[in-house]
Amino acid sequence: MKAERLVALLFTLQRRRSATAAELAEELGVSERTMHRDLTALRDAGVPLWTEPGRHGGFRLVDGWRAGLDGLTAREAVALFALGVPEALAGLGLDTAGSAARAKVSAGMPPELHEQAALVAGRFHLDAPGWFGAADSSPELATVARAVWAQRRIAISYRRRDKVADRVLEPLGLVLKAGVWYLVAGVPDDDARRTYRVSRILTAAELEAHFERPPDFDLAGWWRAASATFEQVDRPLRVTARLNRTAVRGLRRVFGAEDLAHTVISLAEPTADGWAEAELALESTEIGLGQLIALSPGVEVVTPPEIRAALAAIGTEVAARNSG
Repeated sequence: MKAERLVALLFTLQRRRSATAAELAEELGVSERTMHRDLTALRDAGVPLWTEPGRHGGFRLVDGWRAGLDGLTAREAVALFALGVPEALAGLGLDTAGSAARAKVSAGMPPELHEQAALVAGRFHLDAPGWFGAADSSPELATVARAVWAQRRIAISYRRRDKVADRVLEPLGLVLKAGVWYLVAGVPDDDARRTYRVSRILTAAELEAHFERPPDFDLAGWWRAASATFEQVDRPLRVTARLNRTAVRGLRRVFGAEDLAHTVISLAEPTADGWAEAELALESTEIGLGQLIALSPGVEVVTPPEIRAALAAIGTEVAARNSG
């Protein structure tokens, strides 16, 4: 898609001081003619791009202009964590998205980290697709991301329900789940690690103090374990269901933005008939049936059979009471 290609081009230009159209075309896998059109499109969009004349000239951004690290799209994030398997990217149609993600994250990293792709996977983790809802608004995400890269402590003001608390944290990594960013962080002089929703961080400031990242810390593994514990305790009922497009769009309304990431365990792409299979973690039979009814008529329970039967019985009763 052209939009993703322009994102890849923008952040490639940010990473490189100067490059010719031929060099950019080769890096992004398009023709030189297409590259000239894309460069014109960036200029038309207001990007401060100019051309250096001469034998060693090329296209470059105006000195001091930078795009932020914030705003990775879901496709770019998927591609980011699939780096190293280009065949899979091409098969999924994500090769351009991979270039965009790679260039965008590289643009936000210190120069000495450009070639250390393993650090990306250690600090940023993608969990579950988020195509069914808009991403959280997280004004402090870029500040938090810089602190993650630099291994600097951060001072934050954090809103939890109706209270605001000030904390100093050691940011270990960021997780994107269902369009919501989470910070996994330690606390100075404490072995505990906690999760913070980035959109609830009201203010964030990098401190001068650095911290030592635990050498054995595995962000993806820690997140899986923490999520599994939460789901087993708070949402023990697992339901596999097929949802039509209307029901998919209703997930955020029914479950709420706060709980959506922990409720939707997986959500497949829709098939040709427009229905998508989802795995849901629900609190109880009573609460779950109410939520599934709220998604009706665009929901079909696959398993467990007792939930399917209960939903059918409710539907039959409702139809009988409202017929005639």
